[in-house]
Amino acid sequence: MTRQPSLRTVEWLLLAYLAGSTLFGLARLPGYPVVGWVLLANLLMAGLVALLATATLGPVGSALREIAPLLLLGALYPAIDLLNHFGAVPVQDPQVRHWEVALFGSEISRTWWQAAGSPGWSFVFHAAYLAYYPIVAFPPLYFLSVGDRPAARRTVLWLISAFLLCYGVFLVFPVAGPYYEFPRPADWFLANPAARLVYGTLSGGSAYGAAFPSSHVAATLVAVAAAARGAPRLGWLLLGPALLLTIGVVYCQMHYGVDVLAGIAAAGLVVGGWLWRERWSEATS
Repeated sequence: MTRQPSLRTVEWLLLAYLAGSTLFGLARLPGYPVVGWVLLANLLMAGLVALLATATLGPVGSALREIAPLLLLGALYPAIDLLNHFGAVPVQDPQVRHWEVALFGSEISRTWWQAAGSPGWSFVFHAAYLAYYPIVAFPPLYFLSVGDRPAARRTVLWLISAFLLCYGVFLVFPVAGPYYEFPRPADWFLANPAARLVYGTLSGGSAYGAAFPSSHVAATLVAVAAAARGAPRLGWLLLGPALLLTIGVVYCQMHYGVDVLAGIAAAGLVVGGWLWRERWSEATS
């Protein structure tokens, strides 16, 4: 008997994003032929999603399917660079910088570290920036390791929703951010291992036009909320580094303050939306 496809919500979201970015890429393909690689990658990723949904999977394959959406981000994020043609597409930084001054009275992403510069805080906040990776990755892996598949699935769904929401905005409203717009902070401010590692990481893997909203902030806060939903102690453990990251991306001149506010709003929209959906499902079941 042939197994019928059984796509999960997170897989439908991925396919919808792949379809949308493909249409976006087709519109830009005549001017930027390199976008053809994104179209090919989108096709391959859609095929992988369909394969995992229809294949008979053992324990390892089943666990892989749970985290596969997060693994695909490794291809979706750099694709933004290709779709924005490495900055050839006009960016919206002037508008965002105007919002920054209107809200905060100055461009705090450029002036904060200058006005309150501290080698110690530079180390702490750059280290918190690096904590983004374990904060996002650890909750789903933890839930899988303890056999809590529903919590792992919920965490991946919430995270993918946050990432894809941000990625969609990156395509239609590209913002380069302070990392590209402003001169680097002073050498003394960056003379610590955490800062050097951050800049080494960004130099090899930062997508142009992907500043607003801050996906770092959005995904980090969503990961904390999902962790707290399934394991409150884990949520509390991750909260401190998450708050330091949220502050640090502005202090370390990685994001505009407006990027952070938009990232917080995106996280609230995702978490609030899925919690409402869960409660609605419980009330109507």
